[in-house]
Amino acid sequence: MGIYTVGQKNNELVYVRDFSKKVVENSLMQCYPYILRTKDSFIVPIYPDYHTELLPDSILNTESPEEFIEDFPHRNGINKVYVSRALAPHPKVGDVLIFYRTGGYYKSVISTIGVVHDLKYDFKDEDDFILYCRKSSVFPEDKLRAMWRYSEVKPFVIRFLYIYSFPHRINMKELIDLQVLCGINDAPRGFKQITKEKFNYILKATKSDESFIVD
Repeated sequence: MGIYTVGQKNNELVYVRDFSKKVVENSLMQCYPYILRTKDSFIVPIYPDYHTELLPDSILNTESPEEFIEDFPHRNGINKVYVSRALAPHPKVGDVLIFYRTGGYYKSVISTIGVVHDLKYDFKDEDDFILYCRKSSVFPEDKLRAMWRYSEVKPFVIRFLYIYSFPHRINMKELIDLQVLCGINDAPRGFKQITKEKFNYILKATKSDESFIVD
């Protein structure tokens, strides 16, 4: 997290965190929570059953906070896991993820920004996959094993850092009105890459505080 020891006082170590606005691309934890505007951006679908379980800071007004108070690593950590079999394009380390809670024309919303911290495709076997995902995934171990065994085409995993929850949520209708999506059939099914211009449209429409973005 970019924390360094600077000395000792009364037999206790003194630490300091560098909060200067910068992005260290080969060590994103050091510059958390900053992201680069110049990086590629992707809208990523997530089913309602898993959305708030993985992203509790992005809870919807229609949901009860009391359902998400138990202490689970995938809820409380900023380092989270997204499992996918989506076809290309795939994001790269440092790219921006915009999570889209599915639900249709009016009920779907974009809720959250993350940044890709790591990608892993080459698992040695099922146990290697489970070990990599288990602590940071919304899925229990039996579900992860079922996902691995489902097809000969094995899943890949994106480890991402939770960055920001949009203060104002916009749904599919508004995304279409903003021309971020081209219509109902353009809803993201995998990683939907969008232009820098469309990313900026989203930031404005969601009334986001852009202080975490480095130009």
